[in-house]
Amino acid sequence: MESNPVLLESKSSPINLLNEMQQLRLLGHLCDVTVSVEYQGVRAEFPAHKAVLAATSKFFKEVFLNEKSADGPRSNVFLNEVQVADFASFLEFVYTARVEVEEDRVQRMLEIAEKLKCLDLSETCFQLKKQMLESVLLELQNFSESQNSEEE
Repeated sequence: MESNPVLLESKSSPINLLNEMQQLRLLGHLCDVTVSVEYQGVRAEFPAHKAVLAATSKFFKEVFLNEKSADGPRSNVFLNEVQVADFASFLEFVYTARVEVEEDRVQRMLEIAEKLKCLDLSETCFQLKKQMLESVLLELQNFSESQNSEEE
């Protein structure tokens, strides 16, 4: 007798995988690339995993897939004109699917997402900017209505 196939799917596995990769990165375990960033003389190095960077950023995917075999695998990537705090936030986002930044940094996060071709972060920034704009417009509308009612 033939049985029907059933789907075994874990809702927690993706988040558990991200959490474990983040812990490995923070401890420096199994990291196979160091990303150096510099902006106005401030420089920092971030150990990371090529697979995570390539899976979340088309920029890194292109860099790693186009490595010259004669030079061997690339273990360092240098990014100029990228602020240390912004790249740290980018890494936190790609490893955890979330990051907390100040409202005035959302535009910079969008810019780094576009520079590194990270679609998930771009979409997240766009959605947040849209919500912020809608909130401001609602406040202006409420203010305008309250001014009109006071004038009447």
